[in-house]
Amino acid sequence: MATEKMTPEEEDQMIERQYQELLQGYLNSNHRKKVEIIERAFRFAKSAHSGVRRRSGEPYIIHPIAVAKIVSQEIGLGSTSICAALLHDVVEDTEYTVEDIEAQFGKKIAQIVDGLTKISGGIFGDKASVQAENFRRLLLTMAEDIRVILIKMADRLHNMRTLGSMRPNKQYKIAGETLYIYAPLAHRLGLFAIKTELEDLSFKYEHPEAYATIKQKIAESEEGRQQIFERFAAPVRLQLDKMGLDYEMKARVKSVYSIWNKMESKHIPFEQVYDLYAVRIIFKCPESEDEKKICFNIYSEITSLYKMHPDRLRDWVSTPKANGYRALHVTVMGPDGNWIEVQIRSERMDELDERGFAAHWKYKIGEGEEDTELGVWLKTIVDVLNNPEPNGIDLLESIKLNLFASEIIIFTPKGELITLPKNATVLDVAFTLHSELGTHCIAGKVNHKLVPLSHKLQSGDQVEVLTSASQTPQQAWMQFLVTAKGRSRLQAALKKDRRHIINKGEEIFNKFIADNNIELNNDIMNKILAEKKYLNKEELFFALGNGDTDLSEQAVETYKKGGILSRLLRNPFSFVRGNSSAGKEDVYDDSVEIDPKKTYLLTTKNGKNNYEIASCCHPIPGDDVVGFIDDNKHLIVHKLTCPTAMRLKSAFGNRLISTKWQTLNEKFLARISIEGIDRMGILEQITHAITTTLGINMRNLNISANEGVFECTLAVLVEDTNVVTTLCKELQQVKGVTKVARIND
Repeated sequence: MATEKMTPEEEDQMIERQYQELLQGYLNSNHRKKVEIIERAFRFAKSAHSGVRRRSGEPYIIHPIAVAKIVSQEIGLGSTSICAALLHDVVEDTEYTVEDIEAQFGKKIAQIVDGLTKISGGIFGDKASVQAENFRRLLLTMAEDIRVILIKMADRLHNMRTLGSMRPNKQYKIAGETLYIYAPLAHRLGLFAIKTELEDLSFKYEHPEAYATIKQKIAESEEGRQQIFERFAAPVRLQLDKMGLDYEMKARVKSVYSIWNKMESKHIPFEQVYDLYAVRIIFKCPESEDEKKICFNIYSEITSLYKMHPDRLRDWVSTPKANGYRALHVTVMGPDGNWIEVQIRSERMDELDERGFAAHWKYKIGEGEEDTELGVWLKTIVDVLNNPEPNGIDLLESIKLNLFASEIIIFTPKGELITLPKNATVLDVAFTLHSELGTHCIAGKVNHKLVPLSHKLQSGDQVEVLTSASQTPQQAWMQFLVTAKGRSRLQAALKKDRRHIINKGEEIFNKFIADNNIELNNDIMNKILAEKKYLNKEELFFALGNGDTDLSEQAVETYKKGGILSRLLRNPFSFVRGNSSAGKEDVYDDSVEIDPKKTYLLTTKNGKNNYEIASCCHPIPGDDVVGFIDDNKHLIVHKLTCPTAMRLKSAFGNRLISTKWQTLNEKFLARISIEGIDRMGILEQITHAITTTLGINMRNLNISANEGVFECTLAVLVEDTNVVTTLCKELQQVKGVTKVARIND
């Protein structure tokens, strides 16, 4: 929107049009019409932000209006949330206070605005890694009023939609934390449409070329897909019409991000992603008690027409997901010989599935009612926060276990349902039910069979927890727990038993610091933790008090000097200098200035590199990469998809640099995986293709064969990803080779 060309009068008219669109959308909803307070909130916000512009050049008030539109029309909330959305940046960005908001608009709107103001930094800011309290505040505020996080979601969605006006390094930071935090949180809250858009927009800015390629391929294959869908749908429609249903049947294409994820995880090209779309049947049903019966009647008709996949029936009508998702999924063989997933749901289910808990709360907010599923989850979050980790990133990792995991449903002996993350154990069940059950758990009975407390559960298991009064909690149990609640409660129990050892260790530590004249601060503490490989101070103190470790006087100078950023995250991998993958150690060029506002070119001059390669992911030219500045002011290069980079993007955005490969006359190490049918001479053909046909220098090769099938991993020196692609294609031509892919560390 070229607002710079508008006169003030034209700009004001544009703002009014945007506001009227918001108002009209609200008036078309089934909320009680409280136009007067929305009007006042808009005028107040417009005045407060007067003269302020966004980076795109448009008046700042356009952003709050857009957020309010999302809140109202895409999430489905009412006047209180619309007002809070319009006012959400007023306290942070202007002279007005929360008290001013309360005086003008009442306590509830002021509380929500206050919650939004408090979480504008914290885990979403630059100091997240050392400020656990900010993340705790976000979650506790969310537990008090879910509208805070729903409006925050809308705020992030609009920021992502307008991310193009930001500098590249800011784009990476915002896209990274969106994928790491916001998209999974949207999924946990059932905001599926928003979750999908956040993922796609993040992917668009992190991997623009791959995004454009997949979008193009989706468009090119649309006509063929539509023909297959019509052939599949025609007999189904005949049956549904005979049933007298009022329904809609449509094909929904997978999101660009999910297609790319499948291509990456399966190491397959776009053309081999056969489940590009799912068929969705949405029917009208005036009586909610009839929904389940109609779902299964439709299922019966479809499976009489098409062969059903025996392991792909998902009944989320009888037992909804923990985030409220309800539907019946069945996968059948389509007319083209590929599996097609059919999602069967009522209109009410569809609204709940698209808007998640927001749809539940649309009618309940302000009336003192609590949605059962949401209430249970929020209570779990609050329970975890009673014993928080000392570091914000650690706390986030703990919460992530409950946010993002796939779910299973198990039953207690009394038939009660419990929703747990995938791979949950008997011990998780014990701690979920009660802390005392967890600390005294000795085993379990799963489907009436005795199992150890580490036994991983399957959906549908009936689980009984067995306890003993003499049992005490063990540190080793931590590896058996996947729920945040279980880990938090075990940690609390362990802390009680070892407090005196920790106190002893702290005395040893403080004496060491004093004797060596070390000025202790967060950076020094983190360097010591990284060097000793402990996650937090308490673990270090316990090890010192227990005699498991000591502090070396030889390391004093190291503690006083700058460390490496990754070690602050206690991820003790080492960095590879420059192209040391080629067999030599190069010198980092310290003379190069890094301007965070510009894209940094990765180069090698006079035998010196202006970057370091992270050994956690081994990027090579052609990979989408991002740079991070460590404490030594060196630039460390990671793949954008590297898990460590994901954590860094979400927590250390101020040290993030947009980077680009320059033409380099260097060799980089790449690892290749090969699978196939074993036969005489196949290894010779593989090595001939690599070294003779393509002239590629091979550094390492490991091959193993078992019962006629072989697996091979090899390390080669290449200039860029194009060479890797050529190599994979060449190896694919070798008779007996069935799969070739680059190994992504």
